[in-house]
Amino acid sequence: MKHIVLGISGGIAAYKSAELLRLLMKQGHSVQVVMTEAACHFISPTTLQALSGRPVYLDQWDERTPNNMAHINLGREADAIVVAPASADFIAKLAHGLADDLLSTLCLARNCPLMIAPAMNREMWQNKATARNIAQLESDGVAILGPDSGSQACGETGMGRMLEPLQLAEHIASAFQPKLFTGKKFLVTAGPTYEAIDPVRGITNQSSGKMGYAIAKAAQESGAEVVLVSGPVSLATPVNVRRIDVMSAEEMRDAVMREVAGCDVFISVAAVADYRVANRSAQKIKKGSPVLTLELVANPDILAEVAALEHPPYCVGFAAESENLAEYAEQKRRAKKLPLLVGNIAQDAIGQDENELVLFDDQGSYPLRRADKLTLARQLLQHIALRHIGARK
Repeated sequence: MKHIVLGISGGIAAYKSAELLRLLMKQGHSVQVVMTEAACHFISPTTLQALSGRPVYLDQWDERTPNNMAHINLGREADAIVVAPASADFIAKLAHGLADDLLSTLCLARNCPLMIAPAMNREMWQNKATARNIAQLESDGVAILGPDSGSQACGETGMGRMLEPLQLAEHIASAFQPKLFTGKKFLVTAGPTYEAIDPVRGITNQSSGKMGYAIAKAAQESGAEVVLVSGPVSLATPVNVRRIDVMSAEEMRDAVMREVAGCDVFISVAAVADYRVANRSAQKIKKGSPVLTLELVANPDILAEVAALEHPPYCVGFAAESENLAEYAEQKRRAKKLPLLVGNIAQDAIGQDENELVLFDDQGSYPLRRADKLTLARQLLQHIALRHIGARK
């Protein structure tokens, strides 16, 4: 895990910093808090010391450091500095290289990544001076996390609200992920498909899309360009992922075939309906006979079609089985000539935030212990990078 310096500048959003600190420590990081004088008007150093288990640094001339150089010592120990909230005033200091307190001096003397979470009134955020300062910091390589739009402490509504602690913790975790696939393009399918019977009814399944979205997020974290072809789900698009929404299996197939050119890795996570109604009714089918017979025809096998291309990407399939996982998953992998297939027990995974996976390839099977789906997605990508993509270079 990493050692993070959490900087807190003056702003009402400072109350959220306590929760961010807790989440970072829950991820396993050690956290050293550094506050400005203004921040102490919004949240107590005692609170943050109790949560972090470390003394909070406030003064550039703190005598606890033997050489009286806290701005050097704290920065050299850090894997990253995160300032949350970053007020308009503090952002201006960073942009102009000012160093008149411990936190601004620490940021100027750093040799590690710097991330800031802006938090201010909407008019302050929209001010041209703030826009220039943010542009300068982005040019200098500072990561800008947010802000978001919403209600503000002043009673107004608009851009400038600090991202929620959970969002910030996810951004920070993403920044620490190894860039295994820089320059690579990933194509990922996720969610269910919906096969219409008539304008108001259809055939679908219980897939939540969570595993596919976690894989898209993990791939983006790893430096890849990611295109996510998604069936109907209620999930937010991962940051910097291009999402294409579809409904039916045929729409998903068309979207995949449009995007597959130049793709390095194709991960087929979507629970694509095997069948669709042969003759969809243009009008709502009225209730009449106690028996309604539907003729079903097979949908295209998207994964098999991509794997059979003359120059296919590295194809990864998913098999959700209710029994005999190893047998059925390996049969599917061999039938479709896939280098890697990921299997799981459907009733233990669908709609859940956690999962347990088994990876099947030519060398054998590799179980991944039960964990949250983003953790499993990262482990899957490490497997692809180390055992397969690396071996093909």
